[in-house]
Amino acid sequence: MGKYKNLTSYNPAEIEQKWYQFWEENGVFHEEPKPGEKSYSIVLPPPNVTGQLHMGHALDDTLQDVLIRFKRMQGYNTLWLPGKDHAGIATQIKVEEELAKEGLTRDDLGREAFVERVWEWKEKFGDRIGQQIRRLGASCDWSRERFTLDEGCSKAVREVFVSLYEKGLIYRGFRITNWCPRCMTALSDIEVEYEDEAGKLYYVNYPLVDGNGYIQIATTRPETMLGDTGIAVHPEDERYAKYIGKKVIVPLADRKIEVVADSYVEPEFGTGAVKITPAHDPNDFEMGERHQLESIVIMNPNGTLNENAGAFNGMERYAARKAVVEALRKKGLLVKIEDADHAVGHCSRCHTTIEPLATRQWFVKMEPLTKPALQAVEEKRTEFVPPRFTQTYTHWLENIRDWCISRQLWWGHQIPAWYCNECGETIVSREDITTCPHCGGGVTQDPDVLDTWFSSALWPFSTMGWPDQTPELKQWYPTNTLVTGYDIIFFWVARMMFTGLEFMEEAPFKHVFIHGLVRDSQGRKMSKSLGNGIDPLEVINEYGADALRFTLMTGNTPGNDMRFYMERVEANRNFANKIWNAAKFVLMNLEGYEEKHAFSPEELTLADRWILERLAQTEESVTANLEKFELGEAAGSVYEFIWNIFCDWYIEAVKPRLYADDNASDRAVAQSVLVYVLTRALALLHPFMPFVTEHIWQHLPHEGLTLAKASWPTPDPALRFADAAEQMDRLMDAIKAVRNLRAEADIAPSQKVPLLLRVKRDDLTAVVEDHPLYFEKLANTSAVNLLANDAPAPENALTAITDGLEIYVKLADVINVEKENVRIQAEEDKLHQEVARLEKKLGNESFVTKAPAAVVAKEREKLANYNEKLATLMERRAFLATLAKEKA
Repeated sequence: MGKYKNLTSYNPAEIEQKWYQFWEENGVFHEEPKPGEKSYSIVLPPPNVTGQLHMGHALDDTLQDVLIRFKRMQGYNTLWLPGKDHAGIATQIKVEEELAKEGLTRDDLGREAFVERVWEWKEKFGDRIGQQIRRLGASCDWSRERFTLDEGCSKAVREVFVSLYEKGLIYRGFRITNWCPRCMTALSDIEVEYEDEAGKLYYVNYPLVDGNGYIQIATTRPETMLGDTGIAVHPEDERYAKYIGKKVIVPLADRKIEVVADSYVEPEFGTGAVKITPAHDPNDFEMGERHQLESIVIMNPNGTLNENAGAFNGMERYAARKAVVEALRKKGLLVKIEDADHAVGHCSRCHTTIEPLATRQWFVKMEPLTKPALQAVEEKRTEFVPPRFTQTYTHWLENIRDWCISRQLWWGHQIPAWYCNECGETIVSREDITTCPHCGGGVTQDPDVLDTWFSSALWPFSTMGWPDQTPELKQWYPTNTLVTGYDIIFFWVARMMFTGLEFMEEAPFKHVFIHGLVRDSQGRKMSKSLGNGIDPLEVINEYGADALRFTLMTGNTPGNDMRFYMERVEANRNFANKIWNAAKFVLMNLEGYEEKHAFSPEELTLADRWILERLAQTEESVTANLEKFELGEAAGSVYEFIWNIFCDWYIEAVKPRLYADDNASDRAVAQSVLVYVLTRALALLHPFMPFVTEHIWQHLPHEGLTLAKASWPTPDPALRFADAAEQMDRLMDAIKAVRNLRAEADIAPSQKVPLLLRVKRDDLTAVVEDHPLYFEKLANTSAVNLLANDAPAPENALTAITDGLEIYVKLADVINVEKENVRIQAEEDKLHQEVARLEKKLGNESFVTKAPAAVVAKEREKLANYNEKLATLMERRAFLATLAKEKA
């Protein structure tokens, strides 16, 4: 076959590692900043160093890779910057679990030795997910990989903290937080997972101080009443109007508290009166601030009750609940207990039930920072895709609370604040200090670390070298697109927005492309508890990364969840195999191919002009859909073109020209069109299925090092043939109709059929007359004869009507009546036997009465189907009798 080496059988495992290594070794994913050139950049949402690739990662990373490969091929100066997050709690827990196996705790090691141990763990296991992302085919610039605790990112974190502190936007205060009694730290909202649990609603009487009765409240956590400092009712609730301003006694605490009016209260919930426990409920904390109520903490960091709980001091929180309920019952203050399901927050790392707990923490003052972040979206400097998520973003920012950024951990960015041991001054500094600048006394650094989300909020600019003004920042900030799930719009997207605007004076991205969750085939969220998770690496091992990627893309619409079906992965592996086999066919037929041959419109056949027009339309469609983030639509367009247009139609139509020995010039044109179309189709498919397309492209005639940096296909105006393509489509409609008629008549594929056509459109007459070969080769017809417009329609013929054509296949010419009657007789005999068997079975009263109703119904359904088939065969016999008379 000449100099073009053919392909072997398709084996994803053999080609994927080879080509990824080739791309990395040749620096295909790395580019230097090129001032003045159009640029496109994405920062990879940093997975945790503890992470394992899951389907959510696979979807997110593939979406990004499709976009970056597309832009790279369009000639943009691209950057896809990868990195990993130190994942404070998750990583610390991992290492503590390892220590526990040795009988040690972090306190046994001390802070410095423990942190060293975590770094050792990170160096050993931290790149696991990076290697897994490579398996997926992600074309990140790994030479620029960053880590949230690396020197550059740490410098940026400290600069941001100190700068915000100096502006009065970071402060230390006593406020409500999510608290994990197991991890012994405050948590961010995203580290809390809510699950509906069966609980209880306890109704309790609070005696009025004046002795004139009670106010009854309902609570799900009766143990927290030991920290109550108020009762709230709705100001418009007439039932309680007379109690506002009066005092009641907190049961078991003997504390006098006031009844206040607050519109937060829902009169329909419980009794319409709620207790206020500012130190143990976020809404109560806000009511406490509004009414200047005391905050009394009754719980220790480990979940036991403290000295403020009086007689219950030292009890574990759930044991205390039982004891409090029993004490209330004995005092006659417990009215009733009802079942009540409610959402309960759990630590996402250790699954312990969290406690809302007022603690002294560091906070970011959010209100001044949110205004620019809201304005940037209102002015469309940053746009959400799809736009409906703008409302989610806006609602959260408009109702935002101050952000708790301190964590009681050892692994992370230690807060750059020192407390003077002598004068008590707090010093926040860009550089480490050893003495107090105010009095010269010794200092102690705050032991807490920053919330992991604080460092990742700086990701779009800290990773490019800020606070230094680097060429990367100048070229690639702001980034173009952030790809992320809808579940972290609040926690990450919004925070990157306000930090980017505050420190870079530009929003960090132009588009926020939101995707949904990958659910199982039943629509359920994948989880360990359900055991329905699917490991992407196992899918890759069995079917290849290309098949997985294409499944994730073709099932994706922006912002919506998708269901994952293994059957679709298998089908997409078949698609890759289809392309592979089509390429093998092309390569087998390149004997004598001239690479410099350029076809002219005049030497193109109707099929050539058709495929070139359909290619141009596909190029337009794929490009337009990628530009507007409709990646599923783009992938579908490529699939339709390659499978249904190129493989199923054009290759079949071109075969006679390739096999003919008498027309070398036409063979050369056919070869050139095949190579041209296949090469460009591979380029369109490359962002979605990079491995198989690269491998095939390397075997075909090509220019350049790699398909990954080949030019993105755009339609050639000189090769547009809309009229010819429409005419070819009409012929294809007719060919499909003939195929359907053959199937209806059960005509053997090998048997040729004569064809009668009546042309109803003037522009199709010459097309039909000049191209009988398409019918002969693609519909296996023996001849194509045209009927005059005034000629009668043939009798006893199968008929179909398409746009501009009437199609007739005379059955008398193709059906062997005698042979068909024998076949029908054999089928009838089998059906009669089945009918007799079922009639006997259903006539048995014992079976009908004793068998399950569904079984009896199934048997009756079978009998009806058999009788229906017999009726159809009788109609066929009558038709054959008519044909026999016609032949006679």
